[in-house]
Amino acid sequence: MPGGRLTQQDRQQIALGLADGLAYAEIARRLSRPTSTVTREVMRNGGPTAYRPELAHRATERRTRRRRPAAPPGAPSPQPHGRDAEAVADYEERLTTLLMASGLPKMTARVLTCLFVTDEGSLTAAELARHLQVSPASISKAISFLEGQTLIRRERDERRRERYVVDDELFYQSTLASVRGHEQLVATARQGAVILGPGTPAAARLENIARFMDFISESIARAAEQAREVLHTKPEASPDATARPAPARAAD
Repeated sequence: MPGGRLTQQDRQQIALGLADGLAYAEIARRLSRPTSTVTREVMRNGGPTAYRPELAHRATERRTRRRRPAAPPGAPSPQPHGRDAEAVADYEERLTTLLMASGLPKMTARVLTCLFVTDEGSLTAAELARHLQVSPASISKAISFLEGQTLIRRERDERRRERYVVDDELFYQSTLASVRGHEQLVATARQGAVILGPGTPAAARLENIARFMDFISESIARAAEQAREVLHTKPEASPDATARPAPARAAD
């Protein structure tokens, strides 16, 4: 309602107005809001060129939660290793927002964050739904997306339950999948260069794209292999850390 807090739909309309090049005053008029409200909203959340309605709405929700009075001491959610439950929850929010900014859908980012911050690196669909307080259907959709990106894998535990797992090896596989996507782009660009005719400006442009992506792909694949070796190699103990000085001998 006019004068109340901006809704997610309001923020979508602000984003559309910015994309159409409308002035803040015109966007505000269409929303029946003061111009200052729209101006403050945009500038607080990245400015006119970087404004994203979902991230802006999420940032507002986080600010609102911070302003709420702390819950009275009682029965906080138990955390392993003596972790601060409030600090963990805040970190999950920040990491989820960062993953959303990188392009992941909101629920997908929330699921991936849950898996990242568990010591086991794996959760069942029921555990995810309970932690995020969403329906199993929402979890299933996010899991399908993450599997398609090779960011997680499925495995069954001793009770025959499906668990969703994230580990270092999956990031290696995901990187190689990205490289394969680059290779397809390289091949397609070179096909276009042939079709458009060698020596033409369009063909030269496509060949340059192919050369650039070819170099990038080789560099990424080489770096992924090197990083994998580092991750799977146990660090050797430093001689300085393990060697103990010989006891001093008494003077003759």
